[in-house]
Formats: sequence, C-alpha cells, structure tokens
Amino acid sequence: MSAPTDEDLARVARRALDEVQPGMRLGLGTGRAAEAFIRLLGERVRGGLAVVGVATSRRSEALAAEVGVPTTTLAEVDALDVAFDGADEVAPDLSLLKGLGGAHLRERVVAGEASRFVVLVTPEKLVGRLGERAPVPVEVVDFALPTAQRRLLAIPGALSIARRLVRGSTEPFVTDNGNAILDLTIVPTDAPAAVDAAIRRIPGVVDDGFFLGVAHLVLVGEPGAVRALRRP
Repeated sequence: MSAPTDEDLARVARRALDEVQPGMRLGLGTGRAAEAFIRLLGERVRGGLAVVGVATSRRSEALAAEVGVPTTTLAEVDALDVAFDGADEVAPDLSLLKGLGGAHLRERVVAGEASRFVVLVTPEKLVGRLGERAPVPVEVVDFALPTAQRRLLAIPGALSIARRLVRGSTEPFVTDNGNAILDLTIVPTDAPAAVDAAIRRIPGVVDDGFFLGVAHLVLVGEPGAVRALRRP
C-alpha cells in the first residue's frame, strides 16, 4: 500500500477537529498525522477558537508556536480533555504500536492525562497483529544499552534489534528525554501484553511502543471518507 499523501492526512485531521470544542485542553502528538492536525487546528485558532495544547515533543511544540496554537505544560493543567496522535500500527481491538517518531514516552504521559485519546491514521496502518509492519521501539537509558540489547533478543518472538539512528545519518537518535531507542523486530503477535511485560521487566528500559487499551477512537482517513473505529 502506498504512503499516505498530504491530502489523506488533511482529510483525517479535518475529521478529528470535530472532536474539539472551545475551551478544551488538548494533547498534541508527534508525527505526520499529528502535524496535519496541529496545522489545521492553527487555522481554527487564528479564526477565533480558544484552546490550549500540551505538546508531546519539541518538534510539535515548535509547530504549534509556528501556526499559532498556544501551549502549556502538565505542571500548569490538572487534566486534558482530548489527546490527538498518530500510530504506526492499529490492531482490530485498537491496540497500538507507536514510537517511530521517537516520542512515545511523552505521548503515553499525555494520553494518560486525557479523558479521551483519539488516534489519526491512514489505511496502511491497520494490521491483523501488532509487529506486522513496524518494529517495537524501546526507549533505554544509555548506561543499560548493552544489557538491554541482550535481554531484548532473549524474549520469545524477538527476531532482531538495531539502535535507532537519526534519519539519513550515522548518528544515534536521542529522544527529547536524552535516551536511546532500540528498534526490536518481533514475530507478529496475538499476545502483545506478554511481550510488553517482558520488555518492561528489563532493567534500564524506560518505555516501549505498545499502547494497549488506550485508544478510545481511531479515525482512518480512506479515499474520499473517514472511518471511525471505536474500542469494543
């Protein structure tokens, strides 16, 4: 399936704006779909919509400032109304695999503070089992990289592991939290909770890309329409 176009992403972002009401406090995700949403939200804000956002990455915070969306921090709000973000994979039960943008730890924190978590994707992100098209990003403190790599490869179903590099470079990718990311390729799994638990038991692991039981609504931008999937 071909990569999503800007038009595809704008379509699903426009539908996501239907979930926004004046005065809301919004989580602003990271990645192409989230950026499409932030840009369209900026248009609404410049037209008079009063909202405030909490960004999940420096990149999204900079984009919000560029398009005129006011932002704050979790220290300054006690809760969020809705968090909007993308995903790298969506399973039929709306379990997610996230983190190819390198911001999944902050995305999890923001989603956890929101009353609703709305996910924006295009059809190629829909999979039968998590792990079909993307590796599992694992955020690890630098000191633990050697031991974490060995232990990750010992998990049943693990196939390979590679340290994330800056795209187009040989430089290691470092998250906004100052940590490394290891991309773990696995056999596609019907039991992501077991794999998630095994990863989290490894000393030095900060977070991984499994988002299980978190999404309330997934919006799928299809040609000419947007399909809404709700958690069973």
